[in-house]
Amino acid sequence: MLINCVAYENGAKLADIPVEDISEYISRAGCFVWVALSDATPEELAEMQKEFDLHPLAVEDAQHGHQRPKVEEYGDSLFVVMHLIEPSTDDEGAHSVNVGEVNVFVGKNYVLSVRNRSQQGFLGVRERCEREPDLLRNGAGFVLYALMDAVVDRYFPVIDALEVELESIEQQIFAQGGAARDKIKQLYDLKRRSLTLKRAVAPLVEAAGKLHGGRVPQICVGTQEYFRDVGDHLVRINGSIDAVRDTIATAVQVNLSMVTIEESEVTKRLAAWASIFAVCTAFAGIWGMNFEHMPELKFRYGYAMALGLIVSTCGYLYYRFRRVGWL
Repeated sequence: MLINCVAYENGAKLADIPVEDISEYISRAGCFVWVALSDATPEELAEMQKEFDLHPLAVEDAQHGHQRPKVEEYGDSLFVVMHLIEPSTDDEGAHSVNVGEVNVFVGKNYVLSVRNRSQQGFLGVRERCEREPDLLRNGAGFVLYALMDAVVDRYFPVIDALEVELESIEQQIFAQGGAARDKIKQLYDLKRRSLTLKRAVAPLVEAAGKLHGGRVPQICVGTQEYFRDVGDHLVRINGSIDAVRDTIATAVQVNLSMVTIEESEVTKRLAAWASIFAVCTAFAGIWGMNFEHMPELKFRYGYAMALGLIVSTCGYLYYRFRRVGWL
């Protein structure tokens, strides 16, 4: 679906143009066309391939989707793939992430963005670029930076939400009465979402480095410092993801250790009470044999003495177990 098709010249918007007039505008010096598509059909991509002379391999990747983040050069043009990570919640309140994709074709006089499986558009990016005509004079290279910067900035709220949720689970681990199985499930769900974000960010760190270091593509000449800023953001996010994943692994081990400690405490309590009742059983078993020649049977206070001995012995054992922390 076509979102918009706009022509720009010398950092200023000329007009919204029909697709049929694209070739007319891109042939003008100092002019470039920015087209945005959402969930494009094969027919729409084929039309754009004809208008911009896109490389067939890049168009094939855009059609199939589900590509890893990357930056590829095809002659004088660039093909950039980025993942769009959008937090979501199902009907039961469980957290998850929706993974979309944006494919950006960039040439000297055109920018084509194709957004797939995502509800978040880039109208704000276009408005930002139009508010900065001095930077927009850099042409398609600055538009590519603005799109990448918008995608990367959307990763920050996701990693912040992961860190807040992880902190909450850590507090629950040390709280009494929590279900260990539920905490493990939450931690693994958190790990799965952090892995999804990692797959979006890690390849893009290396890809973004091609746009500001070494042999910079001609399209990006003049905007290297902006792409370096995007690269710095990606490095920060990548480091935060690694820290979250390390903390998750530690939290899992701590949770298992807490479960082991709790089981050990229960085992000690059961052992202490079993020892106390074993004493009662031993005394009762001895005096309950009813042999004919048992001196205690003829003793007037034998019953009271037996009960007193049992109670005092059990009381002493209870005192000792309480003192060592078993009860």
